[in-house]
Amino acid sequence: MNSRYRLLRRGFVLAIASLVLALASSGISAQETDIFASLNRVQNSVDTVWVLLAGFLVFFMQCGFAMLEAGFVRQTGVVNVLMENLVDAGITALMFWAVGFGIAFGADNGSGLFGTDNFFLSGAVVFQEGRVIYDGEQLNTLTLFFFQFAFAATASTIATGAMAERTDFIGNLMYSGIMAALIYPIVVHWVWGTGWLAQRGFLDFAGGTVVHTTGGVLALVGATLLGPRPGRIFGQPPRPHNLTLATLGGMILWLGWYGFNPGSTFGTGDTGLLGLVTVNTTLAAAGGMIAAMLFAYMRSGNWDISCTLNGALGGLVSVTAGCAFFAPWAAVLTGMIAGIVMVLAIDMMEGLRIDDPVSAFAVHGVCGILGTLAVGLLAQPELTHGAGGLLLGGGLQQIFIQAVGSLTIIGFVVIASLLMFGLLRGMGRLRITEQADMIGIDVHEHQATVWPDILNIDVPYEADPEESHNPLY
Repeated sequence: MNSRYRLLRRGFVLAIASLVLALASSGISAQETDIFASLNRVQNSVDTVWVLLAGFLVFFMQCGFAMLEAGFVRQTGVVNVLMENLVDAGITALMFWAVGFGIAFGADNGSGLFGTDNFFLSGAVVFQEGRVIYDGEQLNTLTLFFFQFAFAATASTIATGAMAERTDFIGNLMYSGIMAALIYPIVVHWVWGTGWLAQRGFLDFAGGTVVHTTGGVLALVGATLLGPRPGRIFGQPPRPHNLTLATLGGMILWLGWYGFNPGSTFGTGDTGLLGLVTVNTTLAAAGGMIAAMLFAYMRSGNWDISCTLNGALGGLVSVTAGCAFFAPWAAVLTGMIAGIVMVLAIDMMEGLRIDDPVSAFAVHGVCGILGTLAVGLLAQPELTHGAGGLLLGGGLQQIFIQAVGSLTIIGFVVIASLLMFGLLRGMGRLRITEQADMIGIDVHEHQATVWPDILNIDVPYEADPEESHNPLY
């Protein structure tokens, strides 16, 4: 009896102990769950604020482009480039909201070509039974839309500088809308959506191809079809009208790139990656700037601020695709090569007699292509979680897909741009008239000038251009 009693008592104690442990365990688990949920909400809040702040910096690049272009063009076209950069942001916001975002990030039903839903941000916010439901788990769709809208505006406004001083204003509005609604979003879907290039491992972390190659190629086609500005002498480009504005614009763009590249991490959780991207962005800009400055000096004997500014921008463009995949030394090397290649590309454009007032194709198109290929050559295998670059033992796989992706996107943008600009030219909305060329686009399109005490804006539209008091002609 005693032994049986002891066994029963021991069993009872063990059962009670097990029940207490089970209850305690479930309580700890529930508490841990609450803690993890709270930490996740905090992390999502921090990430959302970071992406929005980065988007604000990218949007500020519109001001940078406006100042850069205003400084590089002649004084009779300053109001026009300011107006185009300002209105481009508004047109892009509306068209990307209505159509572009859905094409870029909507579901494509397996085609890999373009998205087919979420137009007008239809799935971003739902009002149901007195509640508001936001789409998205880590970043809600509204936050993603704003960040991507700022990128779309950048891609579109690259072309305004190359086409400055001679593009019909209504034509500018039309091509900005088409770019934001169709051309740019299709490229985005291929690379950053569920498109065919993304499926094949094409790498473009922050838009070296998606934004800069796309915008640069669009600029090249537009400038070619427009023809040169009146009085343009190739080999002797017009002097920038205000290098103070150009320098301010270039430095604003450099600042904006800290939203462009680090913001593309979409969060602050991986602090090492965030730091790496920021440092690589800085080093590539510095390398491109110094290389372009020295290369220009060796050729001309002058410390050329225009080449120095564009060298910094070329370095920034070149590292945009690979800023998360390069070791710092590779970012410096890529930037330096871009600075030199950019200067040679400007020479090429002069030789081809293509008038690009701000060297948009040399900076964004050529350096964007170079940076995209550099990923296939210099990417660290540990950072790509894949094959890595050819020069670091990665083989031909990555350089092959980088080249195919770049060539395909170039081909698509060329064809789409030719169709778009050809249509505008057929409508008489691509280039201003010869008379307007002689009077100056600011007077013709806006009846305004940034220098009213220097330029005579009281020239009637019907006036004989030969009698114009415009000091440039």
